[in-house]
Amino acid sequence: MSDEYDLANPDRVTVGTVGPVGERMFILQVRQGRVLLTLKVEKAQVSALSRYLGRLLGELRRPGELPEPTLLGIEGFEVPDFVVGALGVSYDEESDRVVIVAEEVGAAVDDEQVLPTEDDDEPGLGASARLSMTREQAAALAIRGTELVEAGRPPCPLCGYPLDPRGHSCPRTNGHRPPLT
Repeated sequence: MSDEYDLANPDRVTVGTVGPVGERMFILQVRQGRVLLTLKVEKAQVSALSRYLGRLLGELRRPGELPEPTLLGIEGFEVPDFVVGALGVSYDEESDRVVIVAEEVGAAVDDEQVLPTEDDDEPGLGASARLSMTREQAAALAIRGTELVEAGRPPCPLCGYPLDPRGHSCPRTNGHRPPLT
């Protein structure tokens, strides 16, 4: 049985990180009343989501006042509710809400990691979450996500992978020389 979350009117939607730069775990977190949903996401997902939200919001009516940045920190949690494999974003004109759908990367069945396939007849192997947020919440999420991604290690100018202060074996040079900065 999979968990399905439908948070139609969240009080807070944010992204954050846990851990030092280079070893950070990215978190998408939503609070609606007593429900706290914590999802583990990849840095690339946060980056793509932030860019997409920025483009989407640029096509819509300008958002009102954004939530205070001090209110966008993540709350403490033990473990994420699930690891996100796929994110989808849409805009619901009727309700004037930005909708994010997050689907789990796989589901644990008998202590084995099982990835859903096209042949699966059993729907809902993994957890999913549907988050419906205001344009203001979406704008704040896009800004915070961009700030977090840019606060990390700079990308290698040759391969785009993060530069590591301890050294970088660039696949574009087959490890024969350090990348030019």
